[in-house]
Amino acid sequence: MSALPPEFSDWFRTKGWRPHPHQREMLARAEDPATLLIAPTGGGKTLAGFLPTLVDLALDPAPGLHTLYISPLKALAADMRRNLTGPIAEMGLAIRVDDRSGDTSQTRRKAQRADPPHILLTTPESLALLLSYEDAPRLFASLRRVVVDEVHALAESKRGDQLMLLLSRLEALAPGLRRVGLSATVEDPPALARYFHAPGAVLLHADPGPAPDIRMLETETPPPWSGGGGRYAIAEVLAEVKRHKTTLIFHNTRAQAEIFFHHLWLANDETLPIAIHHGSLAREARERVEAAMLRGDLKAIVCTGTLDLGLDWGDVDLVIQIGAPKNVKRLVQRIGRANHRYNAPSKALLLPANRWEVIECQAAIEAVHAHDLDGEPRGPGPRDVLCQHILIRACSGPFDAAELFAEASRAGPYAALTRAQFDACLDFVATGGYALRAYDRWQRLKQRPDGLWQLRDPRSAQLIRMNIGTIQDSDTLKVRMRGHRGALGEVEEAFAASLTPGDTFLIGGQIVRFESLKEMHVEVSRDRGRKPRVAVFMGTKFSTSTQLSARVLDLLHRDDLTSLPGHTRDWIALQAQVSHLPRAGRVLVESFPFEGRAHSCVHGFAGRGAQQTLGLLLTRRMELAGLGPLGFVASDYATLIWSLEPMPDPAALLDPEGLRDGLEGWLAENALMKRAFKTAATIAGLTPRNFPGKRANARQATFSSDILYDTLRKYDPHHLLLDITREEAMRGLIGFGRIEEMLARTRAQVDHVVLDRVPPFAAPLFLEVGKVPVEGAGAQALLAAEAERLMAEAGLA
Repeated sequence: MSALPPEFSDWFRTKGWRPHPHQREMLARAEDPATLLIAPTGGGKTLAGFLPTLVDLALDPAPGLHTLYISPLKALAADMRRNLTGPIAEMGLAIRVDDRSGDTSQTRRKAQRADPPHILLTTPESLALLLSYEDAPRLFASLRRVVVDEVHALAESKRGDQLMLLLSRLEALAPGLRRVGLSATVEDPPALARYFHAPGAVLLHADPGPAPDIRMLETETPPPWSGGGGRYAIAEVLAEVKRHKTTLIFHNTRAQAEIFFHHLWLANDETLPIAIHHGSLAREARERVEAAMLRGDLKAIVCTGTLDLGLDWGDVDLVIQIGAPKNVKRLVQRIGRANHRYNAPSKALLLPANRWEVIECQAAIEAVHAHDLDGEPRGPGPRDVLCQHILIRACSGPFDAAELFAEASRAGPYAALTRAQFDACLDFVATGGYALRAYDRWQRLKQRPDGLWQLRDPRSAQLIRMNIGTIQDSDTLKVRMRGHRGALGEVEEAFAASLTPGDTFLIGGQIVRFESLKEMHVEVSRDRGRKPRVAVFMGTKFSTSTQLSARVLDLLHRDDLTSLPGHTRDWIALQAQVSHLPRAGRVLVESFPFEGRAHSCVHGFAGRGAQQTLGLLLTRRMELAGLGPLGFVASDYATLIWSLEPMPDPAALLDPEGLRDGLEGWLAENALMKRAFKTAATIAGLTPRNFPGKRANARQATFSSDILYDTLRKYDPHHLLLDITREEAMRGLIGFGRIEEMLARTRAQVDHVVLDRVPPFAAPLFLEVGKVPVEGAGAQALLAAEAERLMAEAGLA
């Protein structure tokens, strides 16, 4: 299938377009079992993915589901429906298109299953739900193609792992199914191809187009020494907004986006149309912003990762990234939002939020120009996701364990899955595991005399379906304006619990006044002119990637630093003069006194999460050594520790074996492990959140999972879910893998510099928020000394 039918050729001609080479190649390779297309944002990759489907259906519009389009975002599926129905109508094709997500009405969902469209646009969670029904074999029997958009984004999360299992199930229901993956930014295309289809996928690369126009935003005021908001450059950002048609202003966290939007609006004397968009806002509010963008009504949108992917807004001609991007691949994705057209350079400005980020922003700019993308290696497919998949399969009818194992191991992330690992998951799903098999509530599957497995109680299918998915809700409450039914958005439950009547906070760019907690929502009223608190939005706390950290270290040692501003060059030169510059092959530890306390600064360049964990482990070891640690604070680049006694030998404290032993002891009692267990237990189906007619609130869910965690640790320490929890904590939650990578990179070689004053690179850490106190012998000694001094003054000692 290489030639375009006449109606397609005529349509391209009337638009003044010609098919791109990669679009023709996708058409020519339509019969390949699996294809992965890597194309720049705005390069027409989505049309390339759909051309074989549209041509096939134009020639033979037989009834039944022909193609599934799967997107990580509900908004992308709705946007794709708009983009497809126009060309279909213009060419006069008899092709039916519909979309399905969590927002789709029950009536439309039933109609889609009874009389499916030719093309169904959906999300991984909705596909999992469809596959859980008994009529899944009938619905998917006619399926010919599946198109997965933004594969790179899915591959970074458990949603992608679940989707790969679902695709293997689809291939069992529709033999000969062709799968197409579409991706924009990929650091290792062959690895992504293996992930997408274990036996191997054909890799196609589109012309990457012109290099982006990317630079740092020049500001009259130098960046502050710490912080992450970019407020110091509001005037310069507003000037850029005025000069361009539409600007996307990206932030790394929702809280930072709210603060910046508030101050941008206060400075917006000309009342330019500026909006805010992030994941904690109500769906209706986000949709209003998206509709205004499509109409071209907005000059700027302050946003977060919710606008990283896919929505096609051709009027965006500038992207501003506030704060260092932390990840080159994410930056490339965001840059691609500007000039979303083929062969038009994207324009982007980076605004460092503090002095360290000046260096990181320059390193990121150079990485983009060098096409040097970053990415952390993925481990094997997580087993809590596999447990959920077994439950989903059981909902649709009896299954053979050997067949389901073969199906699962054909999924890329589970290619190395052993039968013993699969059987352990099956046993857990069926019985709850050794310590829980005596309880009826966890007896979910049974084996029939013919060897097939099925649900013990068919009525449990409803509960399983209600809890499908791997996205874990943070414990949030809806925020509603007093007297109105609609929600403004949502805030963390812990934040809501800290409010007292009269407190103010920002949400959706407006200041609201807390009135009460009412029927599981936060009731507020409007409040003008007061200084707000900031809502605690979960969002994503990014750490600087390993690759970007390496570039920062390299940049510090260059002879020519003219790419950096003068104030940053002077700072680096002073550090070299007073102390040492951190080196890639060694860990720099600086010891110095400050305000009567011993301080040590460990420059590991391992990312904020790992540096935080390093602080916890080092202070634990210092406590055992009698050094009296009092507290620590961490950034992406270093950990600052203060104590009663100085570190005599940092190399001994940084011994990898000692750190790992300390980690095991610390993890056993740590709240982070309970949080990781709660997530794994929810995904694996042990502790569902949603029940018919109600939903477990955060306290109930946490209480239940905490009791289970303590019970399993005591009576079944090798329970499958505890093993999964340890793997999750080591791999991602605490960043210990980054610590091990740092120690391997430096071969645990330490440069220990003893100074008599605060060194330049350590100074900003004193201004960092998030200081963690250590409640140990050091704190007790200080209390005892203070008590003795007070008693002496009172004449009692």
